[in-house]
Amino acid sequence: MNLAIETIRAAVRAALAEDHAESDVTTEWSVPSDVRVEAVMIAKQAGRVAGLPVMEGVYDAIDASVAVRAAVVDGDEVRPGQVLAWVSGPARSIITGERAALNFVQRMSGIATLTSAFVTAIGDHDVKLLDTRKTAPGLRALDKYAVTCGGGTNHRLDLNAMVLLKENHLAAAGGVRPAVRSVRDGMAATGRHLAVEVEVTTLAEAYEAMDCQVEWIMLDNMSVDVMRSVVEQRDASGSDCRLEASGTINLETVADIAASGVDALSVGALTHSAPALDISLLISPFEQSDHRGGRSTANGSVTVSSRATNL
Repeated sequence: MNLAIETIRAAVRAALAEDHAESDVTTEWSVPSDVRVEAVMIAKQAGRVAGLPVMEGVYDAIDASVAVRAAVVDGDEVRPGQVLAWVSGPARSIITGERAALNFVQRMSGIATLTSAFVTAIGDHDVKLLDTRKTAPGLRALDKYAVTCGGGTNHRLDLNAMVLLKENHLAAAGGVRPAVRSVRDGMAATGRHLAVEVEVTTLAEAYEAMDCQVEWIMLDNMSVDVMRSVVEQRDASGSDCRLEASGTINLETVADIAASGVDALSVGALTHSAPALDISLLISPFEQSDHRGGRSTANGSVTVSSRATNL
């Protein structure tokens, strides 16, 4: 998944408006307007980075004269003390954008890091790790992009992307078969064709959904043994529907679930419970910065900040 420029700009606009970045009274009243600095963004724990283009978007919006130079790219693994990026320019602009920039990179890197841990736990099983719509309001595209940086796969982006009949739909429609029938009638009436997925909690519902020839069946909170039974029935019947495991999947259980024969498993925790990756942005005054993130001394030699040498 790629992040569109307008997606980044919209997220940044909202973040800076929320922060009243145009009126940072602390910075305006404490930092001289002519002070220029260099800053280094450093990972304080191991993980997988995501969100650097959004950080660049923050500074583009605040002050186009701020220069951002990335030391890594989204999706890279990083270690404690590793430099992620250098930022140089007016001190006021860099400090005003610091929190918004860190909020984006820390959250997105946390999502990428947790996703990567799940991918590692799945191992060699031919199973896709899917995200869900359990994202932060207004940040879905960024959250889902971060999942791909960690090696996961995006599932439906929104309510219009595909049909997913969950338990409340089935309860209101009268069950699996009536719900699927109504959806197909709706497709015929509107001239649209979308993939249909049905969430099931029992073997009987799974077999009924299979008989309806839907594209996806979500096996919600089923035991591994029950999942295997559904997989066996699917394979024996010749059905080409894909099976998705879901519900309370964690790093301790994911390998066993992946080994059950399902095609995919979805984990809401990737985006709703990922801890932020610990990252800092530290600044130091300078006169003229060279391409290495150093500063010029009076005699023209370059002194490289010790904080910027942990590469």
